[in-house]
Amino acid sequence: MEPIAAERCIGGADLTEPRLTPDGALLVYARSTGGVASLVVHRFGDPAEEQLAVWPALRAGRGMGGGAWTFTADAQSVIYVAADGNLWQQSIHGGAASSLTDHGPDRSASGPCVSDEGRYVVFVLELAEVHVVDLSTGRTTRLDDGSADFCMDPFVDATGTVRWMAWNVPDMAWDASRIQYCNVDSALPAGLPMDATRTPSCVQQPRELPNGMPISVRDDRGWLNVWIGDAPLVDEPFEHAGPSWGPGQRSYDWSPDGRFIAVARNEAGFGRLCIFECATGHGREVARGVHGQLSWQGHRLSAIRTGAGAPTQVVVYDTDTWEREVIAIGAASEWSPDELVEPELVEIPASDGVVHARLYRAHDSNGRMIVWLHGGPTDQWTVSFMPRISYWLSRGWSILVPDHRGSTGHGRAYQQALRSRWGELDVADTLAAAQFAREAGWSARGRTVVFGSSAGGFTALGAIAADPGCFAAGVVLYPVSDLLELAERSHRFERHYTDSLVGPLPESVEKYRQRSPAYHAGHFASTPLLILHGELDAVVPVRQSRVFAQRVRTAGGDAELHVYPDEGHGFRQPANQLDEYRRAEDFLARQVPVASRL
Repeated sequence: MEPIAAERCIGGADLTEPRLTPDGALLVYARSTGGVASLVVHRFGDPAEEQLAVWPALRAGRGMGGGAWTFTADAQSVIYVAADGNLWQQSIHGGAASSLTDHGPDRSASGPCVSDEGRYVVFVLELAEVHVVDLSTGRTTRLDDGSADFCMDPFVDATGTVRWMAWNVPDMAWDASRIQYCNVDSALPAGLPMDATRTPSCVQQPRELPNGMPISVRDDRGWLNVWIGDAPLVDEPFEHAGPSWGPGQRSYDWSPDGRFIAVARNEAGFGRLCIFECATGHGREVARGVHGQLSWQGHRLSAIRTGAGAPTQVVVYDTDTWEREVIAIGAASEWSPDELVEPELVEIPASDGVVHARLYRAHDSNGRMIVWLHGGPTDQWTVSFMPRISYWLSRGWSILVPDHRGSTGHGRAYQQALRSRWGELDVADTLAAAQFAREAGWSARGRTVVFGSSAGGFTALGAIAADPGCFAAGVVLYPVSDLLELAERSHRFERHYTDSLVGPLPESVEKYRQRSPAYHAGHFASTPLLILHGELDAVVPVRQSRVFAQRVRTAGGDAELHVYPDEGHGFRQPANQLDEYRRAEDFLARQVPVASRL
């Protein structure tokens, strides 16, 4: 394989949130290009495109998330969250948009949902308050009682009952969440009955089937499965959704007659689109690939689809034949099959369990390997289109992607195993993965490096500190290096995350210090580091990397730090993305020469 140019790995369009009109005759989806988002109208059989939500511009979701827009009840207009944080309404035939709310730009809406009769629009403000706009009067009313610290994804059923997902700190949404509800007219909030002795569990995506039965995704029995009422649609050891890092996930939908449920299944990181019969739970696979943002109307089902060998697409299935039509592709360039490598599933023995991983093999790697850690840490890299994987494979690097314990996609017990053990169990699992790769002959100690960003950067640094000879070098992007500062300064959504991952403060302060790389700079003296960070990072303040890099240098180590003045948590601008690729390649060329001895 010829080396893939970095320019091919950036740019293109982010695609998300496709929705069909109730008759299935029209498709609208969100597209973001160069940081500017809008809605695209696709009329089947007509190649011409129309754009909506251009001014004010749409504030689009990312990936399999959403919560940025919806249709009105008659499907003649869209209601969307604009860049100013407010809700706006625009006809699908074009024309000027009109403002529905006036709370932005400091407070942002998400998850608009329209009642069946079309009078009300329910939405969440700042992931904390549930509000309703009466379209007949323009009046906005708050519905929730303030008992939840976070709210997400409201849904209005046929009786006017509003359901939404809610949780309280120090829990995160995947630790313990609940459904709250009220009537859109009476605004009398309540919580769905829960047994106080029941083990804490996660519930998300609350909605209602045409027959009036509530439907949601729950992990009461150890796996995130779709539930109808108080029983799972199918009780299986696969996840039917991802963690609730943001609003608008739609990992299931039902047929117009309510007989079948389409489910985006996660099989150890690999995706499958499955159809289950509501009455019996019998199911079948209809398509491979990671799917999300499902919308089933008429004889069509639309989705976002991606995979190791498939650039991210908006697709539509004919639900009579299950033939697939590709409506839009996000990648900016063509990719050939030999450039897109499918990974192998790997199970790695650990001291007290098994670590799941996926291996991407490069031709003639000569022992060179990147152990690449996902962020979160409550997350997972599913087998989706990741050009950066192809970029490094084309340069002769095999890539091992461990799902250390605490990762999603392997059941609740696996995910919850990291509670109180962040910086300890994830580090041990990473080192076990690196050792397993060496023993299997996939890599060599002097040619193995570790990559990670955000929480993955924290784990990468922790692994280097725990075994300074394990990795030849480390590349970390906006890494956590000081847990105490993270707990004090991180943004609202994650401010209490370390309470469960490490322990409550102040009683756990020594544990925070012990696990923070910034307090152990001497452990990095023999492992060169490349650190990249955004000046505007509100999640992990850039000060962490500045202090950490200086301490490593003072201890005699090699820590290259580059700060991008116009970036936050993650790099969005093409010039900076290109710079990231080039800096990392130059750094590894110096630290792990191709001709180096094993």
